[in-house]
Amino acid sequence: MPRPTAAQLAYGSATVIVSTIAMLLLSQTSTGLGVAVISAAALALGLLVALTVPVPRRRGRHAARSGTSAAPARAGEPASHEGASPAGRVPDPRTAEAEHPVHH
Repeated sequence: MPRPTAAQLAYGSATVIVSTIAMLLLSQTSTGLGVAVISAAALALGLLVALTVPVPRRRGRHAARSGTSAAPARAGEPASHEGASPAGRVPDPRTAEAEHPVHH
């Protein structure tokens, strides 16, 4: 199971605190059993909110470690560029002769 992100922890914690206070004020309970039921309901609600927060997709060097390629390899494509996006490819280095040919 992946570790929770900061956003998941923040949303879950805020949900538990706010929902506990709201339910205690609305129910006006003073018994130990009532407080325990409300606390358990608030924890369940906070867990539900934390698990439904969208997790950002990994990009960059972390995505390369996952072992999954974004797109299947195409026929005729070099093996060194397999799974890489066109924007992520580095062109071959240019030489000064190729940029400024001298005509005699």
